[in-house]
Amino acid sequence: MGQTNINIRMDEELKKQFDSFCNAVGMNMSTAINIFAKTVVRERRIPFEIALDSDPFYSAENTARLKKAAAEIEVGKGTVHELIEDGENA
Repeated sequence: MGQTNINIRMDEELKKQFDSFCNAVGMNMSTAINIFAKTVVRERRIPFEIALDSDPFYSAENTARLKKAAAEIEVGKGTVHELIEDGENA
């Protein structure tokens, strides 16, 4: 199978860190990128979760609060509030 080149842009510091990691595990960056590409093609997905951790709704604190409130409602404690959509009371 023939070889081809690709060019990518990457932050200089990230490139240094990635190169250092690759060297530490005994490969070069080209090998690491090829492993990534082969895994994507084989699994037909990005081989790791891509998530937005900065959304406060999904924070551990809020998730725990929601679970506690749901558990209280299940046993008859807590208060159920009606959902008011934006603009209903405007």
